[in-house]
Amino acid sequence: MKTLVLCNQKGGVGKSAVATLLAHHLAQRGRRVLAIDLDHQANFTKPLRLSGRAAITAFAADALLTGTPPPLPDKPFVLVPGDRALLGLERQPALHTPFARSFRAFLVAARDAFDVCIIDTNPNPDIRVIAALASADYVLSPIQLNQEAMDGVSGLLNHDRVGLRKIKAVLNPKLALIGLLPTMVEPTPFQKANFLQVVQQYHPLMIRIGAGPGAFASIPRRSCIAEAQAEGAVLWEMKKTAARDAWREIESSVARIGDIVTGAASTTNRKEAADAAAT
Repeated sequence: MKTLVLCNQKGGVGKSAVATLLAHHLAQRGRRVLAIDLDHQANFTKPLRLSGRAAITAFAADALLTGTPPPLPDKPFVLVPGDRALLGLERQPALHTPFARSFRAFLVAARDAFDVCIIDTNPNPDIRVIAALASADYVLSPIQLNQEAMDGVSGLLNHDRVGLRKIKAVLNPKLALIGLLPTMVEPTPFQKANFLQVVQQYHPLMIRIGAGPGAFASIPRRSCIAEAQAEGAVLWEMKKTAARDAWREIESSVARIGDIVTGAASTTNRKEAADAAAT
């Protein structure tokens, strides 16, 4: 089982929507998917629960850190939901190391039952994020194309507690950054200028989906994506033409990320992802 964490220290960047798209896409491709929602807002939980596609565990995600949870359902697509109890974990500093160890032990125990584990995290730099990153194989960072979000890339890499470089150096040397994923992208001059700035400033961290100069993974701003989240619908199965058009726009980006996580990408491409985490 390969584990992917979606991480950004800023909320509202579309992490949960990207996590949902990836989970449904990989499940559709026949992968056994374990979805874990470590965010107390449960924005990853809600659409998967409404979709009816995933088996929902009787326990919430806090149990993965605080003890030995019951066995998972014997299903190919399973969700461990988020809930408000996750908020209390950071307020128990004496237990942070045991929390991280319990989470890692859970992932080890689950690895033969699933091909991919997708973990959505909260934006706060707390023990939930640390526990996830300390045990993950890959991390993906959705970002918005505004100055605040772009400035936050430095925090993603260099935060003194949950920065990827520190996690990789101290806790998890195998952790690889797949890259930055611009979300809610609009075809306006301002957004195009910001996209160019991101590419110029963080070129090694962008996710290539083709050979062209602007062929990088991104997610456009489309109202049907938010509608799919709210309704628990699978985007490409929605009857609206706009939804199918949106999926055609983003399918190559979602598929590229899925290929990297599952090992379907070429050796060269996987090396590029690993090298990006070290830059």
